[in-house]
Amino acid sequence: MRADDAISLQETRPRTDWRAYIQVLKPRETLLLSFAGLATAVLAANGAPPLGRLFWTALAVTVGSAGANGLTNYLDRDMDARMERTRHRPLPSRRIWPAERMLPLAIGLVLVGLVIAWVLNPWAFAAGLVGVLASVVVRKRSITHVPLGEFASCAPFLIGWLGVNPRPEPLMWGLCGLIFIWTPIHVWSLMEAYRHDYLQAGVRIFPLTITPRQNMGILLGLAVALGVETLAMPLFSNLGALYAVGAFVLNTALIWSSVRLFRTGMTQAAWKIYKLSAYPYLGLILTLACLDRWVALLF
Repeated sequence: MRADDAISLQETRPRTDWRAYIQVLKPRETLLLSFAGLATAVLAANGAPPLGRLFWTALAVTVGSAGANGLTNYLDRDMDARMERTRHRPLPSRRIWPAERMLPLAIGLVLVGLVIAWVLNPWAFAAGLVGVLASVVVRKRSITHVPLGEFASCAPFLIGWLGVNPRPEPLMWGLCGLIFIWTPIHVWSLMEAYRHDYLQAGVRIFPLTITPRQNMGILLGLAVALGVETLAMPLFSNLGALYAVGAFVLNTALIWSSVRLFRTGMTQAAWKIYKLSAYPYLGLILTLACLDRWVALLF
């Protein structure tokens, strides 16, 4: 090969920006999961967890979630390349090329998270391992994405709890129930907002296999169920009035948004439910629960 040909070939190869390796780990989603694990650890210790255990528990959830997100991005890269919403991600856009270059980072983060979880509590390790396996097996081509996605979403809560409190309590199961109902609301509202994009990419799974109207009715029913579940949590835990009032406001907003989606059928309304269900709902309801515990400690 001539020298000028080698130079030309080198210039045409995509250059990997270090920021692409951060983006492939889905930092926003990772931060939300990390916060969920951190808040759960606070609740597991009744508002006052040992700082050392709190740090290592949060670290286990953060690095494990980042690695799992990287693996799912790797496995979904071909489908992401066919979707308008995701084709600019680091792997389908070839900002990381070949895609296998990111696997050591993702796998390494998962292993670090699992090792820390094992040191904290073998049951926390088991929860993390099941969560990682479920997230990797979840495929947007199969109905298994529904239950497996919910199991994967539970892992940060279980690690957060078991990392500081080895005793499962009703509140821990209540938080798992919250995420079991919340996950399909969050995921299916996004799929409804981008229904055409998913279908043209060849994705044929629930809820894309039913009509938009049916999916909107299911989302409304799930919003009501989530409201009942979260407002019932003070009945079997030590959560008090501050949490109850805040949860009522947040659930009212989510149910109202779901009613608006059902009435109008507008994809913009589905997108608003997706955005509302992330930090404004999940993040704030966990924040309120922690604040409730801290206020109880002070007074």
